[in-house]
Amino acid sequence: MGRKTTKHKERRQQRKEEIARISASQAVVNKANNQVDPLAAFPVFRKFEKNGLTVMLECKLCGSLDASTVDWVFDLEKKNMKSLYEQCEWGWNEKVKREEMTDDRAWYLIARTPEPESRPVAFSHFRFDMDYGDEVLYCYELQLEEDVRRKGLGKFMLQVLELIGFSANMKKVVLTVLKHNPEAKAFFTALKYTLDETSPKDNVLEQYSHEILSKLNKKLLLTSS
Repeated sequence: MGRKTTKHKERRQQRKEEIARISASQAVVNKANNQVDPLAAFPVFRKFEKNGLTVMLECKLCGSLDASTVDWVFDLEKKNMKSLYEQCEWGWNEKVKREEMTDDRAWYLIARTPEPESRPVAFSHFRFDMDYGDEVLYCYELQLEEDVRRKGLGKFMLQVLELIGFSANMKKVVLTVLKHNPEAKAFFTALKYTLDETSPKDNVLEQYSHEILSKLNKKLLLTSS
């Protein structure tokens, strides 16, 4: 009886510790989501000027974007990704995709040409969230207009996301890449993103069209070691 009681106490203690850990992680995510502007502390990263391209960056919740910007975001997503979605089991569902992209939890990092034009040319849809019990910045999308590609802007925006995520104490930046989009996979791999432990593995019953990549917050790794 004594041995069973001891094991029961150990399991109960483990559950309490796990609940406390998840609660603490959720508090970190909530704090990140309660920011007014995640870029506020990094004014130097509001401007990208390289290879003949100059743009200004802003970071806002989807609910703070004007209707024309929301429409542009969705139109660019459709233009860049519809055919890729149609080539896999995901398919392209316009209603579902728009709902995902206009969710209240959706943050947007948007690059615009300087005023007075202020034309949006690139965006990232991301969220601060819990993923398999870990606090993460999840990059849902990183999309650029054709005329601003191969100038370093995509790399810069991803590095800004890392800065935003790691400074908010997210454990990692996570993203999904389609296997039949080798250019995107090569881009993320070159920036030191590796296969995440949560990435689905093909088996005899099911083959997956996507992989999950991530980059760990090395600062947190150092403080916890």
